[in-house]
Amino acid sequence: MSFKIASSPHQHSQKTTAQLMKLVALAAIPGIAVQAYFFGYGVFIQLLLAILTAWCSEAAVLALRSKKIKVKLLDHSALVTALLLAVAIPSYAPWWLVVIGTAFAIIVVKQLYGGLGNNLFNPAMAAYVLLLVSFPLPMTSWLPASPVQHIPVGPLDAVCAIFTDFSCSGYSVSQLRQDADGISMATPLDTLKTDLSQGYTTAESMKKPVFGWLSGEGWFWVNLAYLLGGLFLLQQKVIQWRIPVAVLGSLFACSLLAWLISPDTNASPLFQLFSGATMLAAFFIATDPVSASTTEKGRLVFGALIGVLVFVIRSYGGYPDAFAFAVMLANMAVPLIDYYTQPRTYGHKPKGAR
Repeated sequence: MSFKIASSPHQHSQKTTAQLMKLVALAAIPGIAVQAYFFGYGVFIQLLLAILTAWCSEAAVLALRSKKIKVKLLDHSALVTALLLAVAIPSYAPWWLVVIGTAFAIIVVKQLYGGLGNNLFNPAMAAYVLLLVSFPLPMTSWLPASPVQHIPVGPLDAVCAIFTDFSCSGYSVSQLRQDADGISMATPLDTLKTDLSQGYTTAESMKKPVFGWLSGEGWFWVNLAYLLGGLFLLQQKVIQWRIPVAVLGSLFACSLLAWLISPDTNASPLFQLFSGATMLAAFFIATDPVSASTTEKGRLVFGALIGVLVFVIRSYGGYPDAFAFAVMLANMAVPLIDYYTQPRTYGHKPKGAR
């Protein structure tokens, strides 16, 4: 037995839930491959741990609820949740981090709300926020992109680092993060935010090796790969254009205005669009059919709200990437957005009309 997910009443897809979820996972492959090339093979181990944890957690809760385990597992919704969380955390984060996060996403955020179709929040983003608030250090310990890595890290090093916190050569994850000068490197978004708080201009900050070309060494190509995956989802009609266009459009508009007003203290719009998790969030996370708005106008408002929140949090908040918090805040606003954007019933006049 298979279920169909459609953001009723306006999206009419003949694909089953399992087919939709498999297409989402397929579309993420280019992004995952590029991410592994630039930021370490550990992403594959994190994926494996997350998927196994998701399946076990889902099966355990379904058994307690006396539900059919095989049917629910084969809709692949747990797999997609695991995938989105695994690629959002650092490739060499300790193994228990992704296990805790995935179990929380499936057991608490998804199943305690009644399972697929009933959850208020995006499970992967709720778990990401839990991990970021509870374990900020390992959740922000990204390695430098491979072109600027001081210490080469191979596939076996990834296994050792994730399970023992040391590479097979004896380097700690902290040492692997250091550049040639012995300074631990942060992500481009975090580096820029820190430098601006210390009085540097945007141009001065972006001379550092972590930035590379346009939006940070490696991050541009990762975002480009997820953008291509997102276009594939649009072509397959797995998602609609309104949410990703509204997310990217509002983020671009806000960052363009700020950049034109003060280029010394604001990054360019292209930097904002191709840094961090922008394309992954716009096409794979914000478009979650369960926790997003269900009306056509509502999807535009929902996406625009996420883009504005991302810009505000990136500029003035304490979390440089911001997408997880922006998506969850927008999830909370969905009932209100849907209430005010419901289409007029055919044959009924608008309020106040005679």
